[in-house]
Amino acid sequence: MWYTLQSVKEKYLTGGLAVEDGRLLQTVLLDYYGALLTDKQRECCELYYNEDLSLSEIAEQCGVSRQGVWDNIRRAEAALRETEEKTGLVRRLTGQQAALEKLREQAAALAALTRGEAGELAEKLLRGIEALIG
Repeated sequence: MWYTLQSVKEKYLTGGLAVEDGRLLQTVLLDYYGALLTDKQRECCELYYNEDLSLSEIAEQCGVSRQGVWDNIRRAEAALRETEEKTGLVRRLTGQQAALEKLREQAAALAALTRGEAGELAEKLLRGIEALIG
């Protein structure tokens, strides 16, 4: 699963991962590290970030107070950020995707410039990179 974070405002968050807003970052971190949260934290975060429910709606659905939902979400956010700071998985994958995209552009330019066997190899390289990108 790749997350393309293109055309974003220059905002420095969580180890260099630039994102437009905190909700996108939390959604990405939840997708990668959500299994590390408690069941209650994961449920509250999924309802808040993925289903876009309000704190009151989540509290009613989960049978806890609004403050309890807020506390679960804040603890989960801290845990997700800390995990990303320690592992850097999302940052590395995002960097790899950007590098592959740059290689794809360069291979496409090379394929357009060369002919014969070199052009065929450039085309093969381009197809391989595109397969990696997905």
